[in-house]
Amino acid sequence: MRSPRILEVWKLGTVNYLKSLKLQEKLVSERKDHRIPDTLLSLQHPPTYTLGKRRTDHNLLIPESELTKIGAELHYTQRGGDITFHGPHQAILYPIISLRSIGIGARNYVETLERSMIEFALIYGVKARAGHKCETGVWVGDRKIGAIGVRISSGVTSHGLAFNIDPDLKYFEHIVPCGIADKEVTSLRRETETLLPSEEVIHEQLVSCLAKAFSYDDVVWKEDPSLILDTHEDNE
Repeated sequence: MRSPRILEVWKLGTVNYLKSLKLQEKLVSERKDHRIPDTLLSLQHPPTYTLGKRRTDHNLLIPESELTKIGAELHYTQRGGDITFHGPHQAILYPIISLRSIGIGARNYVETLERSMIEFALIYGVKARAGHKCETGVWVGDRKIGAIGVRISSGVTSHGLAFNIDPDLKYFEHIVPCGIADKEVTSLRRETETLLPSEEVIHEQLVSCLAKAFSYDDVVWKEDPSLILDTHEDNE
């Protein structure tokens, strides 16, 4: 009989992108050394554009010098995927989990992230789907509602998914989202007729869908972000 599988979830609120990146690197190292259980960061970012390891700068449609004028930052990362936007009113989940411990590969992992967002959208009567060939993420018709970009190092994941609750979609006009031209970006607010609850509730629902999709037996919620953020800063 296997031991119960537990997912530890940190609710971090709004976190600077670079701070979250360094925190993920620390947690990945700790997960590889079996010092922490499978862990999930639930958060939002200030307006931020990120590029994946393919460095597709041409999909940023405005000069970098203009980014400060629209209140946004640009960061280069080692995740897969193309350029994307992160910002307020977007639910971001960064799983730091051992794929070896749960016995799945990279492709199954990404498909399970997609399924998490699809199941979540159904709560609000929105019929989402996984991307077709050459499409990444999750879509409502031809409109993208959820992005995925992951990194896997020695079987441990980082980065993850971003689901649009009600972000300012004008930020997406300055990029070719995920490198796919002529496609719209949408949000849960636009697609549902249901009155949305608080964003904290929405984050918790999305986390629950992810935990169910990965067959975790229990979710342990960590409510004080200072415990993990301050610990990380003390070690820098």
